[in-house]
Amino acid sequence: MTRAVLWDLDGTIVDSGDLHWLAFQDTMRAASIAMTYEQFVGCFGWKNDRIVRMLLGENVAADVITRLSDAKEVRFRELAAASGVRALPGAAEWIARLHDAGWKQSIASSAPRENIRVMLEALGLTRYFDAIVAAEDVSHGKPEPEVFLTAAARVGATPATSIVVEDAEAGIEGARRAGMASIGVRADIRLDATIHVASLADLPPDAFDRLLAGPSPADGGIIGAR
Repeated sequence: MTRAVLWDLDGTIVDSGDLHWLAFQDTMRAASIAMTYEQFVGCFGWKNDRIVRMLLGENVAADVITRLSDAKEVRFRELAAASGVRALPGAAEWIARLHDAGWKQSIASSAPRENIRVMLEALGLTRYFDAIVAAEDVSHGKPEPEVFLTAAARVGATPATSIVVEDAEAGIEGARRAGMASIGVRADIRLDATIHVASLADLPPDAFDRLLAGPSPADGGIIGAR
């Protein structure tokens, strides 16, 4: 049995939300397009094409979507290079621990592949991942399950033996549609994941093993179990 952990990146492994917000601000301001912080928060975790359609309407031209999406990601990488990125509490430790325990691991992200490459290299985590599924690899972003099903397939796992780690509601819903257990990591709101924690540092040492084993009647489940 191949056990797999499918990781979201932005907001789950990497503390990058502020940089994404600044990149969207700069890009949309340059194009004279209004975008509020509330809109940004509401669509965090979506693919860029969906975000641009939210801002400009469903009939926006494909070349406009491409231009704005590319400009935003270039600006994000500029900001990341200038200020650096850091792993969120517990993330790097869990990734190394799961690798050493024989779990397969994949990134399952709405970010472009180049962003993922840059951030994993900056964090020194590239060697721990067996696959990367990026925005370019799927036709339908979260909450559709395609990114998670693709990530599981690439490491030889099934939905029943895969665990999604996410910080966004869209990602948790995508995991549910994929038939996968999920760990929701968010301090400000409670996610409707299989289990929810404010930080990965709060997970007990056997959390991933116990998720695939199923809930225990003796202990009533794991931290924040729904």
